Amino acid sequence: EVQLVESGGNLVQAGGSLRLSCTASEFLFDDYSIAWVRQAPGKEREDISCISYLDTITYYSDSIEARFTISTDNYKNIAYLQMNDLKPEDTAIYYCAGTTRSSCFDGWDFWGKGTLVTVSS
Repeated sequence: EVQLVESGGNLVQAGGSLRLSCTASEFLFDDYSIAWVRQAPGKEREDISCISYLDTITYYSDSIEARFTISTDNYKNIAYLQMNDLKPEDTAIYYCAGTTRSSCFDGWDFWGKGTLVTVSS
């Protein structure tokens, strides 16, 4: 059974940085596409970053304005989201999601339970 577990969420001041981690079991990043999806209070889930397997596609939403970087350590089976220059509007629950599809835009089959990021002004 595929399991994704996020960690690294915290309370941080505006302008600060955090690194989120997504540890995967029964899930090889060589064979899966992985994404970070966030849901802010009262808003719909938003795909903010994705990296397809074989690294053929790397996607970032306009809302993160090149402040975040997605990466994977395929040996350790961990995905990361480095978040810099955080803003109060980045406050959300951040989810790790995955799929066997190579596209970043066809939806996600596996989800973690999320980690909370709160950015204070």
